[in-house]
Amino acid sequence: MPALQVIVPPRRRLRAALGASLLTVLLLQPAQHAAGDALDLPDFGSGADTVLSLAEQRELGLEFMKWVRKTLDVSTDPLLTDYVQSLGHRLVRASREASGGYDFFVIEDPRINAFAGPAGNIGVNAGLILSAETESELAAVIAHEIAHVSQNHLLRSFAAQKQMTVPATALLIAAAVLGAAVDPQAGAAALMGAQGALAQRQINFTRTNEEEADRIGIDTLARAGHDPFAMPGFFKKLTQANRIYESGAPELLRTHPVTTDRIADALARAERFGPSQKPDSLRFHLTRAHLREQAYSRAEQAVDHFEDTLEKGRYRNATAERYGYARALARAGRLDAASRQLARLLQAHPSQVEFVVLQSELDRRRGDAAKAVSDLKGAVGLSPGNWPLQQAYAESLLDAGEPATALATLERLIALRPDIAPVYGLMADAAGKAGDKAAAMRWRAELLFRTGDLEPAIRQLELALRQPNLDFHAASKIQVRLDELQAEERRREARR
Repeated sequence: MPALQVIVPPRRRLRAALGASLLTVLLLQPAQHAAGDALDLPDFGSGADTVLSLAEQRELGLEFMKWVRKTLDVSTDPLLTDYVQSLGHRLVRASREASGGYDFFVIEDPRINAFAGPAGNIGVNAGLILSAETESELAAVIAHEIAHVSQNHLLRSFAAQKQMTVPATALLIAAAVLGAAVDPQAGAAALMGAQGALAQRQINFTRTNEEEADRIGIDTLARAGHDPFAMPGFFKKLTQANRIYESGAPELLRTHPVTTDRIADALARAERFGPSQKPDSLRFHLTRAHLREQAYSRAEQAVDHFEDTLEKGRYRNATAERYGYARALARAGRLDAASRQLARLLQAHPSQVEFVVLQSELDRRRGDAAKAVSDLKGAVGLSPGNWPLQQAYAESLLDAGEPATALATLERLIALRPDIAPVYGLMADAAGKAGDKAAAMRWRAELLFRTGDLEPAIRQLELALRQPNLDFHAASKIQVRLDELQAEERRREARR
């Protein structure tokens, strides 16, 4: 399998900071354990029913995601993220085992990998999406990770008798889970030392864990209408490609070792359901075209690629290929050519969210934000919970000089989907442009909290309450949220 070329911006300073923090935490721990000893981690208990309280799991998940964002390039693109979330949540709903909240996100990394973190945080690398030839193959990996979460495999891996604070635990889990995904020359893995290696061994899922995740994942795939043979088939394909190209095993196979016995067992399980011929969704193909276009460091390279594939007919989905071409032309500044390609797509698929959003971007870049607002108004009214559409509408309103309306639009969105963290940053920007400093601080506080920074979030709310001419209604909302975050802070302090 040829090497994938997703371009990832360097994050060396952030990775170095993570490494330094990890090293500090480890040096502050008691003397190093022997190789066979347990790590100093919270007493999660021996079974799924005694791992952590819901509040502790939520805190652990927030702390974990703070390190993920500082270490990896988490995509903030609404279209990419929304697609992976939609696929992931459909699988969660189909699962017999999964319950509670899950968050799915895309990592802009060319390696073939996915990982499950605390509190249902599941990351999917761009390289994995590009390597999956069918939507069922991508769904298979995500279903497997969902099963690891639902069976508490991660927390069981860290079961121990001694206590450690949740932030320190999150730091070690991040180092262990992300160790294979971080550049060893620049990231945390190089600084962890012997104790870090022990942490890595502790996190590796056992053969029993993997077989259980395969079993539950295959059942979830079948219940969601995907091909249950996609899981053993994809793992087998990756294993064979690794042998053919001798370029080192994909990260997915390093963190989830695959044996011939495991593939045979998975095939036997899939036989119980039989094959499924569910066609791939258009969004799957559009997402892959989006990532392929994004993979080229220079826009003209992307333009040349898509011109070549369209001319020679080397594609699996013509609509997606033309969409990738339109995106490449737009990035190259060839807006008229991009519009011509997009017009053909919109004629065939007038309500496809990817095409509608791209059209609004082209209008705004031409300086016609008013047209973008007008074109999007009907679409957003029909889809109040659609993140990409609502964000495109709000951005168009901002460009059109209507920040208050943009803010109201986003407030309606988060009322339906409060866990979309990137939206809060846009809300803070809209509130600031509307001249509402208190609201800007309120929404900035929400972004900070949802990205793991509780104390700065509290400071933002305290500052918001001190703003002059703050009306009673706004002050009451800010005070209620401040009380909630201060109570959360006290709970965390009591556990430390």
